[in-house]
Amino acid sequence: MTDFLSPKERSERMARIKRSNTRPEIALRKVLHSLGLRYRLNGAGLSGKPDLVLPRYKAVVFVHGCFWHRHSNCSIATTPKSNTEFWVEKFKKNVARDYRVTELLKATGWRVFVIWECEVGSAKKAKLTGERLAKLIRS
Repeated sequence: MTDFLSPKERSERMARIKRSNTRPEIALRKVLHSLGLRYRLNGAGLSGKPDLVLPRYKAVVFVHGCFWHRHSNCSIATTPKSNTEFWVEKFKKNVARDYRVTELLKATGWRVFVIWECEVGSAKKAKLTGERLAKLIRS
């Protein structure tokens, strides 16, 4: 299947994809805040710029998009039919970078938590995931 958008239109569409303040991230933040956890956003001084940094607990949280970060066995993590070779290579690099960043943070004493987009897709899921995450962070 070929792309139905021109290269310029595709580029514009891809540029609109946000890095921070995404819906899944905001949903998780609301739950964690309601549970009394306080955090900083987008840890600029840390490897990988984690979405949430909880210095008090020496913990960081990444809210990964299932498509971009290749959540295994997830229906959102599909591979595009056009330009497949490019996408497979891009996904490999994303996964390798995620692993490298996680190892760097762990080596410096941070606890790293990854929450997937599909785990906070609805208010109910976000609440359950946030409560589970809060327990892990506090333990």
